[in-house]
Amino acid sequence: MRDADEPVVGYVSFAAWESQAETNAPISADDLGASGASHGDVLMKLARAAIRERLHIEHSTDADSTASILAANPWLNESGACFVTLTEGGRLRGCIGSLVAYQPLGKDVIAHAVDAATRDPRFKPVTAAEYPLLNIEVSVLGEPKAITIKTRDGQERPVRSRTELEAALRPGKDGLILADHRGCSATFLPQVWDELSDPHDFVSHLLAKARIRPSYDWNDDEIDCQRYEVTAYAEH
Repeated sequence: MRDADEPVVGYVSFAAWESQAETNAPISADDLGASGASHGDVLMKLARAAIRERLHIEHSTDADSTASILAANPWLNESGACFVTLTEGGRLRGCIGSLVAYQPLGKDVIAHAVDAATRDPRFKPVTAAEYPLLNIEVSVLGEPKAITIKTRDGQERPVRSRTELEAALRPGKDGLILADHRGCSATFLPQVWDELSDPHDFVSHLLAKARIRPSYDWNDDEIDCQRYEVTAYAEH
């Protein structure tokens, strides 16, 4: 697995830069769920403001700046991990995020919004002319946890095989991280279930993303499997 301070390039590959670890307890998907739209509106507004500032597009008011949004919402100072996904005309335009909380959630949103717009290696940087055409989604991640199953004697243990993994997955709910012992790893957000609804296909495509043979089968703990949940907020 990669270090906690390594942001991830959306649905496909990894990118990274460093940040000093924070001492605050992480803000999780569960923490945000009860607040719903108000938190989501702030997160999306912050992501949009970050991109606007990077593209040197003027704010309509001072309250629309990233600094003002952070100052008005102290909960953004709590540690948190997120993905920022950009689409244009229904097509992916950029997606970068963190799997593990390592900095304040507000800083995480700002950094990943800018990186999704300008540093996703799959796309050219977003231009000022494209900015009004972008739709933004912010996904706040829960903590990744090992995927386990119960044994016949009632004990829990990590899944050891592809068959056990696919049986344990919860389509539409689980984000999945796969990693082998050679350093190959990749993740899919839960939103990918919309395109890959079958667990076998989901795992096959994620293996390919991690540069592991899609048909690869294992029975000996060779692949580390973790899942996480997200609370996603999207512009409409």
